[in-house]
Amino acid sequence: MTEHHTILGGKVHVYKRPNSSLWQCSSFFAGKNRRTSTKEDSLSRAKEIAEDWYLRLRGKLRDGEIKNEKTFREVSEHYLREFDIMTQGQRNNRYVEGQHWRSSGRLVPFFGNMGISEITSGKIQEYRVHRHQESITKYGKPPAHSTMHQEIVTLRQTLKTALRHGWLDRLPDFSEPYRKSPKISHRAWFSPDEYKQLYKATRMRAQEPKRRGGKWEAEQLHDYVLFAVNTGLRPDEAWRLQFRDITIVFDDDLKKTILEIEVRGKRGVGYCKSMPGAVLPFKRLRSRLRPARVYGANAHTETSETSIDPNAHWHMPVPTDLIFPKWQRELFKTILTEEKLRIDREGQPRTAYSLRHTYICLRLMEGADIYQIAKNCRTSVEMIEKYYAAHIKTSLDSVAINVMRPKRKKRTSDASVGNVA
Repeated sequence: MTEHHTILGGKVHVYKRPNSSLWQCSSFFAGKNRRTSTKEDSLSRAKEIAEDWYLRLRGKLRDGEIKNEKTFREVSEHYLREFDIMTQGQRNNRYVEGQHWRSSGRLVPFFGNMGISEITSGKIQEYRVHRHQESITKYGKPPAHSTMHQEIVTLRQTLKTALRHGWLDRLPDFSEPYRKSPKISHRAWFSPDEYKQLYKATRMRAQEPKRRGGKWEAEQLHDYVLFAVNTGLRPDEAWRLQFRDITIVFDDDLKKTILEIEVRGKRGVGYCKSMPGAVLPFKRLRSRLRPARVYGANAHTETSETSIDPNAHWHMPVPTDLIFPKWQRELFKTILTEEKLRIDREGQPRTAYSLRHTYICLRLMEGADIYQIAKNCRTSVEMIEKYYAAHIKTSLDSVAINVMRPKRKKRTSDASVGNVA
């Protein structure tokens, strides 16, 4: 059993561990448990050393050598607890999980034991350098700019928590030094010719699948491509759609049949009116049998290209079924690679999101009102002007640009006229 004594009114503990002849001392001081060895086997001498040790700690605190503050680890735990409670049901679960991962997996291992005031602009820059070196060592390339941005945002929110509670008097500068001038870049999309090439390829794969049992997958992918480019839905919005969220209506102004869609995504519940080209793919999706054993009513997965068991039980969709219960990612990438459409001319990879970008660009190239497109896509005009500039070429007025005033004819001076006369 450990022998234990207290001095200075219980502020300092003097104790001896089992199987040790030397006395130890400890104290909870300035927010931390601190301990040291007296290196003495005499209790009276050990108490004197422990008292001197405690008084030296008080002197260091008075001189500013010891800071009585919370560590980053403690503030991070407090921030995450607040964040979980205050955003419950308001933020996407994946985003919340990402906040926890960025805090516990990235920030706490680097900043964890630092006092909250020790996190300066210089330390933040050291963190950026550390992450770049770590990523290059592991993966051979630096972390993506968006990844670093998300981690710095989590760091800023954690320090703001300390600021709100009075544990920090001001925030450090989070700006990134040596940042290059931002280049104007546009999101990867399919030009009209490339889009035509893509849907012809997906249609051919649906008619002639390359693997046995892959017909259902190929048909779903073909209809998704047509549906996405004619609605402009984000991939996550399309994957949340149930059959009951879509209504086929006749538009009196357009004089054509379109889809009215109730959209649930990162912006909450919104609404979308499709192009007429989305109606036929939706009808095919609604009338297509689906394998019940593989896909439940709400069992969205993102697995690789697989064959459907021919012995599976097939059934007609019900209103609560997901329209796209599975994203055929590998099949989509395979077709893009075969058609040499995987990368655009700027070197950006094309993904499911590129179908949304294609919808926006094609609509703007046809002269659609940018404000109405922004409303229909549940985004802002500023975002469209920043990232979707394919319509600029067709919106430029060549007549206004190439205006040329007729040149003035040189006047003949009176003197010269008189001379001629």
